[in-house]
Amino acid sequence: MSDTLLKKEFKKSDVERIRNLVRKDFKAKTKFGTGYKKAYVARKEGDVWEEDGRTWTIQNALKQNITRLDSAKEAYKIPLTCPKCKTSMNYHLHKKMYRIHGFCFDCTIEYEASLRKIGKYKEYEQAMIKGNMRSFAKDLEEYILDKVEENQTFVTEQGDVEDWKGNMSDTKEKVLKELSKFTEHIHNSLEK
Repeated sequence: MSDTLLKKEFKKSDVERIRNLVRKDFKAKTKFGTGYKKAYVARKEGDVWEEDGRTWTIQNALKQNITRLDSAKEAYKIPLTCPKCKTSMNYHLHKKMYRIHGFCFDCTIEYEASLRKIGKYKEYEQAMIKGNMRSFAKDLEEYILDKVEENQTFVTEQGDVEDWKGNMSDTKEKVLKELSKFTEHIHNSLEK
């Protein structure tokens, strides 16, 4: 029995480990690993790079992910003060006017007053109305197209599949035809 124990060879790392334990050096390494080590790249403020399929940047000393919605988030942000007159943007009308014009309610009133003085207010008003009508027509068109293409099948409690659409092919064509007439009419009206 003792012969089998003596025939066993100890590895160099085993001997080193025992020596470290006797010396009470518990943190000493006995094995050295080799393998992949990622290269460190020093980045500075404003750098943009791609890593692991994502785009990154450094802003205000923080590593941040760049997403597709960053521009939408930026457009929705409202500053703490008006960029033109530096008043606080706490008032709800300030926020509403900032989204439309890019400055507070008071600055909007001053801007419109200056347009009235030089006789350009009617053109400004018409442009605002046309912009609202274009936006409304676009939203309505998208809504109708979504409703036409909507799936009208439902599963009942018994597991039966019911089709509530019926024979909609004729109706669908009529709706799309009327929609194209409506959008054409709106665009023609706005061009006049």
